[in-house]
Amino acid sequence: MTTLGLIGSGHIGSQLARLAVAAGLDVVLSNSRGPETLSDLVAELGPRARAASPAEAAGAADIAVVSIPLRNIGLVPVDELAGKTVIDTNNYYPQRDGIIPELEAEETTTAELLQRHLPDSHVVKAFNHIYARELTSHALPAGSPGRRALAIAGDDAGAKPEVAALIDAFGFDTVDAGPLAEGWRIQRDTPGYGPRLDRAGLTAALAAAKRYRAA
Repeated sequence: MTTLGLIGSGHIGSQLARLAVAAGLDVVLSNSRGPETLSDLVAELGPRARAASPAEAAGAADIAVVSIPLRNIGLVPVDELAGKTVIDTNNYYPQRDGIIPELEAEETTTAELLQRHLPDSHVVKAFNHIYARELTSHALPAGSPGRRALAIAGDDAGAKPEVAALIDAFGFDTVDAGPLAEGWRIQRDTPGYGPRLDRAGLTAALAAAKRYRAA
């Protein structure tokens, strides 16, 4: 891949853009307020970055990242992302997103909701269980002792290796949590949500996760 498209350029999106530029990728940033509001971030990132509309960022992306409040995923461009790998960084916060009955009943996951909205895309859950500031401060070269691991979940056998390679380029190991339906294992209030864990520690945390109704 050569271009990372950001649908949402807030705390997580801006940090991923910094990691992408450091890894030699181009980035196309977007948000709900317009490209002009991203001028300072584009200036910081340099010539590999530009700002655009969400549809333009989606169209330009080799891999796209959706990092917006969950309540707004219905606004994510659909046609422009068809056939592409799309990373979902979202978490469900009822106080922000409103009550979503399917999630309250644990009948689905946030990434499955995005996959439903993007039927022709390949959604992979990632980057949702690490604090934004730690994306740049915890990154380490491959093979470093204690290198932090990040979890992914996805249904497409081709998309997950793409995302794992991106995560490695960004400075982290990867643990595959399984299909999108298993993404709940790394949602808020689970053992792997937040702490700095290496591959073995994150694997154990995923195995120890419990459904809210059983916790």
